[in-house]
Amino acid sequence: MEPTLSDKDVIVLAKTGRFGTGDLVAFYYQNKLLLKRVIGGPGDMIDIDSAGNVTVNGELLYEPYVTDKALGETDLSYPYQVPESRYFVMGDNRVTSVDSRSSVIGCIETEQIVGRAALRIWPLNRFSLIN
Repeated sequence: MEPTLSDKDVIVLAKTGRFGTGDLVAFYYQNKLLLKRVIGGPGDMIDIDSAGNVTVNGELLYEPYVTDKALGETDLSYPYQVPESRYFVMGDNRVTSVDSRSSVIGCIETEQIVGRAALRIWPLNRFSLIN
């Protein structure tokens, strides 16, 4: 999730049932806890062009947390509609992230989500709210 988070950062997750575009969520995938950003929710139409620009329901997504936009590895056809009770998630490092753009992970079910990243508590010099 660089540049937002770095290796060995310690974060606090907030347990909630509501997730919005831009939220960082933690979820289990193959016995690993992954952290990705919510791009779209149930019923949303996601489109990603060859330059990596993301639109949700026809509106260009403002993504100041992404340094290098990229289409990345994808086997989906766009535009793509997010199924009910699922979320389309992507990592901030779009070139290397394996996320909902690949059917390997796909859209994640609400029940898979452990919580929303709320606070970085370590290292102390980077203590901050996470957005």
